[in-house]
Amino acid sequence: LMVWLRRCTHYLFIVVVAVNGTLLTINAGDYIFYTDWAWTSFVVFSISQTLMLTVGAVYYLTFTGVPGTATYYGLIITVYTWVAKGAWFALGYPYDFIVTPVWLPSCMLLDLAYWATKRNKHSLILFGGVLVGMSLPLFNMVNLITIADPLETAFKYPRPTLPPYMTPIEPQVGKFYNSPVALGAGAGAVLSVTMAALGCKLTTWTYRWMAA
Repeated sequence: LMVWLRRCTHYLFIVVVAVNGTLLTINAGDYIFYTDWAWTSFVVFSISQTLMLTVGAVYYLTFTGVPGTATYYGLIITVYTWVAKGAWFALGYPYDFIVTPVWLPSCMLLDLAYWATKRNKHSLILFGGVLVGMSLPLFNMVNLITIADPLETAFKYPRPTLPPYMTPIEPQVGKFYNSPVALGAGAGAVLSVTMAALGCKLTTWTYRWMAA
């Protein structure tokens, strides 16, 4: 019975985080459509995706104790998100409206940190967290280079109606900072260490719950 409960808890968490990752992508990934706020939204997008990925992947990795499962987790949420992107495309939205994040390389770095330190949990938190936080914005900016230009998309399709408090006043590119990749990576590298620690703590709590 305990083995069955353990497996159910394991897969349920993966499904829950993967579905929430898909929703995060839909909500934070449509910055490509709001041209005036494109780079501001990219920073929010980067941080939210980094934290979501870190806590789920570290939990899955430490729960199984097998290097490679973080990459498997990244593959699962990637498939979920591509399905969601296909659904939005079928509804008539432009193909580039939802930007599917590139999670897999960051997950591989997380697995590498866990494997190279002989499954040391504290090294995973520190090294793995920093590697994910710094790499994800970079990979996703490279990803954006391959899709349609935001201005082209904005002119080609009608902009959704926004409430007054959300209506962009002027372009925000470069107003508060020069590099959205650097800002996203810097904030993500700090915050994802905390999320990695939380992922490890979730594993501890899960084992305690199963043993009760």
